[in-house]
Amino acid sequence: MKLGLIVEGHGEVQAAPLLVRRLLREWAPALQPTLLPPHRVARGQPVKEEEFRRAIEFMARKVGEGGRILVLLDADDDLPCQLGPRLLECAKRHRPDRTISIVIAAREYEAWFLASAESLQGYRGLPAELSAPPAPETVRNAKGWLDKHMPDGYQETIDQPAFTNRFDMTAARRMDSFDKFVREVGHLFGIPVPPRPPSDRSRGVQRLSGQGPAGTPSPRPWPRRPGPREEYCSG
Repeated sequence: MKLGLIVEGHGEVQAAPLLVRRLLREWAPALQPTLLPPHRVARGQPVKEEEFRRAIEFMARKVGEGGRILVLLDADDDLPCQLGPRLLECAKRHRPDRTISIVIAAREYEAWFLASAESLQGYRGLPAELSAPPAPETVRNAKGWLDKHMPDGYQETIDQPAFTNRFDMTAARRMDSFDKFVREVGHLFGIPVPPRPPSDRSRGVQRLSGQGPAGTPSPRPWPRRPGPREEYCSG
Protein backbone atom coordinates (compact mmCIF):
# COMPACT_ATOMS: atom_id res chain seq x y z
CA MET A 1 0.00 0.00 0.00
CA LYS A 2 1.29 3.43 -0.94
CA LEU A 3 0.57 6.72 0.85
CA GLY A 4 1.23 10.04 -0.81
CA LEU A 5 1.45 13.17 1.33
CA ILE A 6 0.70 16.68 0.13
CA VAL A 7 2.01 19.33 2.51
CA GLU A 8 2.60 23.06 2.62
CA GLY A 9 5.77 23.90 4.53
CA HIS A 10 9.38 22.81 4.14
CA GLY A 11 9.29 21.47 7.70
CA GLU A 12 6.28 19.24 6.98
CA VAL A 13 8.13 17.59 4.10
CA GLN A 14 10.27 15.89 6.74
CA ALA A 15 7.92 15.95 9.72
CA ALA A 16 4.67 14.61 8.25
CA PRO A 17 6.07 11.18 7.23
CA LEU A 18 7.68 10.87 10.67
CA LEU A 19 4.34 11.57 12.33
CA VAL A 20 2.50 9.00 10.23
CA ARG A 21 5.13 6.38 11.03
CA ARG A 22 4.95 7.18 14.76
CA LEU A 23 1.22 6.57 14.74
CA LEU A 24 1.55 3.33 12.77
CA ARG A 25 4.32 2.01 15.04
CA GLU A 26 2.03 2.56 18.01
CA TRP A 27 -1.16 1.05 16.59
CA ALA A 28 -0.16 -1.30 13.77
CA PRO A 29 3.55 -2.15 13.96
CA ALA A 30 3.14 -4.99 11.45
CA LEU A 31 1.85 -2.57 8.82
CA GLN A 32 4.65 -1.35 6.57
CA PRO A 33 3.18 0.96 3.91
CA THR A 34 5.29 2.74 1.34
CA LEU A 35 5.37 6.45 2.18
CA LEU A 36 6.24 8.41 -0.93
CA PRO A 37 8.26 11.63 -0.67
CA PRO A 38 5.78 14.42 0.17
CA HIS A 39 4.71 16.83 -2.54
CA ARG A 40 4.88 20.43 -1.34
CA VAL A 41 2.43 23.08 -2.46
CA ALA A 42 2.54 26.79 -1.71
CA ARG A 43 -0.95 27.26 -0.31
CA GLY A 44 -1.22 31.02 -0.50
CA GLN A 45 -4.34 32.97 0.33
CA PRO A 46 -6.72 31.67 -0.79
CA VAL A 47 -5.94 28.11 -1.91
CA LYS A 48 -5.56 28.12 -5.68
CA GLU A 49 -7.90 25.41 -6.90
CA GLU A 50 -6.05 24.72 -10.14
CA GLU A 51 -2.74 24.25 -8.33
CA PHE A 52 -4.45 22.02 -5.78
CA ARG A 53 -5.96 19.85 -8.52
CA ARG A 54 -2.55 19.50 -10.13
CA ALA A 55 -1.08 18.35 -6.81
CA ILE A 56 -3.88 15.79 -6.37
CA GLU A 57 -3.38 14.52 -9.92
CA PHE A 58 0.38 14.26 -9.47
CA MET A 59 0.05 12.28 -6.25
CA ALA A 60 -2.80 10.13 -7.57
CA ARG A 61 -0.52 8.91 -10.34
CA LYS A 62 2.31 8.33 -7.89
CA VAL A 63 0.31 6.19 -5.45
CA GLY A 64 -1.42 4.25 -8.20
CA GLU A 65 -4.56 2.15 -7.97
CA GLY A 66 -5.39 1.31 -4.37
CA GLY A 67 -3.11 4.05 -3.06
CA ARG A 68 -4.03 6.68 -0.49
CA ILE A 69 -3.49 10.43 -0.36
CA LEU A 70 -3.24 12.54 2.79
CA VAL A 71 -3.28 16.32 2.48
CA LEU A 72 -2.01 18.33 5.46
CA LEU A 73 -2.22 22.12 5.33
CA ASP A 74 -2.14 24.97 7.84
CA ALA A 75 -5.38 26.88 8.33
CA ASP A 76 -3.68 30.22 9.00
CA ASP A 77 -6.66 32.61 9.01
CA ASP A 78 -9.12 30.21 7.37
CA LEU A 79 -11.78 28.20 9.19
CA PRO A 80 -10.77 24.51 9.16
CA CYS A 81 -14.40 23.38 9.03
CA GLN A 82 -14.90 25.34 5.80
CA LEU A 83 -11.55 24.92 4.07
CA GLY A 84 -11.22 21.17 4.72
CA PRO A 85 -14.58 20.07 3.26
CA ARG A 86 -14.15 22.43 0.29
CA LEU A 87 -10.77 20.95 -0.61
CA LEU A 88 -11.98 17.40 -0.02
CA GLU A 89 -14.92 17.93 -2.36
CA CYS A 90 -12.56 19.31 -5.00
CA ALA A 91 -10.13 16.41 -4.61
CA LYS A 92 -12.80 13.72 -4.77
CA ARG A 93 -14.45 15.35 -7.75
CA HIS A 94 -11.14 15.34 -9.59
CA ARG A 95 -9.98 11.83 -8.56
CA PRO A 96 -12.93 9.81 -7.24
CA ASP A 97 -10.88 6.65 -7.80
CA ARG A 98 -8.47 7.43 -4.95
CA THR A 99 -8.93 7.34 -1.18
CA ILE A 100 -8.20 10.89 -0.03
CA SER A 101 -8.17 12.52 3.39
CA ILE A 102 -7.62 16.18 4.18
CA VAL A 103 -6.52 17.61 7.52
CA ILE A 104 -6.32 21.33 8.21
CA ALA A 105 -4.12 22.12 11.20
CA ALA A 106 -5.79 24.93 13.11
CA ARG A 107 -3.53 27.92 12.58
CA GLU A 108 -0.43 25.75 11.97
CA TYR A 109 1.20 22.37 12.58
CA GLU A 110 3.32 23.76 15.40
CA ALA A 111 0.20 24.41 17.49
CA TRP A 112 0.19 20.66 18.15
CA PHE A 113 3.54 21.05 19.89
CA LEU A 114 2.15 23.85 22.04
CA ALA A 115 -0.66 21.62 23.31
CA SER A 116 1.89 19.06 24.49
CA ALA A 117 4.53 21.57 25.57
CA GLU A 118 5.25 19.77 28.84
CA SER A 119 6.57 16.77 26.88
CA LEU A 120 9.15 19.05 25.23
CA GLN A 121 10.50 20.54 28.46
CA GLY A 122 14.27 20.99 28.31
CA TYR A 123 14.47 19.68 24.74
CA ARG A 124 16.42 21.56 22.07
CA GLY A 125 16.81 24.56 24.34
CA LEU A 126 13.21 24.86 25.51
CA PRO A 127 12.78 25.81 29.19
CA ALA A 128 12.76 23.00 31.74
CA GLU A 129 9.42 24.24 33.11
CA LEU A 130 7.66 24.93 29.82
CA SER A 131 3.85 24.97 30.00
CA ALA A 132 1.24 24.91 27.27
CA PRO A 133 -0.43 28.26 26.56
CA PRO A 134 -4.18 28.60 27.02
CA ALA A 135 -6.15 27.39 23.97
CA PRO A 136 -3.06 26.62 21.84
CA GLU A 137 -5.07 26.18 18.64
CA THR A 138 -5.94 29.87 18.76
CA VAL A 139 -2.33 31.07 19.05
CA ARG A 140 -1.77 33.32 16.06
CA ASN A 141 1.90 32.43 15.55
CA ALA A 142 2.86 29.06 17.04
CA LYS A 143 6.25 29.14 15.32
CA GLY A 144 6.89 32.51 16.94
CA TRP A 145 5.85 31.15 20.34
CA LEU A 146 8.43 28.39 20.05
CA ASP A 147 11.04 30.77 18.68
CA LYS A 148 10.59 33.05 21.69
CA HIS A 149 11.21 30.14 24.07
CA MET A 150 14.35 28.81 22.33
CA PRO A 151 17.73 30.55 22.82
CA ASP A 152 18.80 29.80 19.24
CA GLY A 153 15.36 30.34 17.79
CA TYR A 154 13.02 27.90 16.07
CA GLN A 155 14.34 26.46 12.82
CA GLU A 156 11.47 24.81 10.99
CA THR A 157 13.38 22.29 8.89
CA ILE A 158 15.44 21.11 11.89
CA ASP A 159 13.21 21.51 14.93
CA GLN A 160 9.87 20.48 13.44
CA PRO A 161 10.99 16.90 12.63
CA ALA A 162 12.77 16.65 16.00
CA PHE A 163 9.70 17.79 17.95
CA THR A 164 7.51 15.48 15.85
CA ASN A 165 9.50 12.50 17.08
CA ARG A 166 9.13 13.57 20.71
CA PHE A 167 5.87 15.41 21.47
CA ASP A 168 3.13 13.71 23.49
CA MET A 169 0.54 12.66 20.93
CA THR A 170 -2.03 11.77 23.58
CA ALA A 171 -1.92 15.29 25.01
CA ALA A 172 -2.07 16.80 21.52
CA ARG A 173 -5.22 14.81 20.72
CA ARG A 174 -7.18 17.10 23.01
CA MET A 175 -6.94 19.55 20.13
CA ASP A 176 -9.49 19.04 17.39
CA SER A 177 -7.16 19.31 14.43
CA PHE A 178 -4.63 16.79 15.75
CA ASP A 179 -7.39 14.38 16.72
CA LYS A 180 -8.66 14.79 13.17
CA PHE A 181 -5.20 13.87 11.85
CA VAL A 182 -5.11 10.77 14.06
CA ARG A 183 -8.55 9.62 12.92
CA GLU A 184 -7.78 10.21 9.25
CA VAL A 185 -4.58 8.15 9.42
CA GLY A 186 -6.62 5.36 11.02
CA HIS A 187 -9.23 5.67 8.28
CA LEU A 188 -6.69 5.59 5.45
CA PHE A 189 -5.07 2.41 6.72
CA GLY A 190 -8.19 0.74 8.10
CA ILE A 191 -6.90 0.46 11.65
CA PRO A 192 -8.82 1.14 14.89
CA VAL A 193 -8.00 4.35 16.70
CA PRO A 194 -7.97 4.50 20.52
CA PRO A 195 -10.60 6.79 22.08
CA ARG A 196 -9.76 10.43 22.38
CA PRO A 197 -8.71 11.49 25.90
CA PRO A 198 -11.09 13.82 27.74
CA SER A 199 -10.57 17.55 27.43
CA ASP A 200 -8.76 19.25 30.30
CA ARG A 201 -10.32 22.61 30.95
CA SER A 202 -7.62 23.62 33.40
CA ARG A 203 -5.05 23.59 30.59
CA GLY A 204 -7.21 25.64 28.31
CA VAL A 205 -7.31 22.94 25.62
CA GLN A 206 -10.84 23.14 24.33
CA ARG A 207 -12.64 20.77 22.03
CA LEU A 208 -14.14 23.16 19.54
CA SER A 209 -16.69 22.25 16.92
CA GLY A 210 -15.94 21.67 13.26
CA GLN A 211 -13.42 18.82 13.50
CA GLY A 212 -15.64 15.92 14.56
CA PRO A 213 -16.35 12.71 12.64
CA ALA A 214 -17.35 13.13 9.02
CA GLY A 215 -20.64 14.96 8.75
CA THR A 216 -20.95 15.70 12.45
CA PRO A 217 -19.75 18.62 14.58
CA SER A 218 -17.62 17.89 17.64
CA PRO A 219 -19.47 18.48 20.92
CA ARG A 220 -18.39 21.21 23.31
CA PRO A 221 -17.85 19.76 26.79
CA TRP A 222 -18.30 23.16 28.42
CA PRO A 223 -19.67 26.59 27.47
CA ARG A 224 -17.20 28.82 25.69
CA ARG A 225 -17.27 32.57 25.41
CA PRO A 226 -16.82 33.58 21.75
CA GLY A 227 -13.85 35.79 21.08
CA PRO A 228 -13.72 38.72 18.66
CA ARG A 229 -13.40 36.19 15.86
CA GLU A 230 -14.59 32.57 16.06
CA GLU A 231 -11.78 30.21 15.04
CA TYR A 232 -14.16 27.39 14.18
CA CYS A 233 -17.59 27.11 12.67
CA SER A 234 -20.33 26.72 15.20
CA GLY A 235 -21.99 23.36 15.44
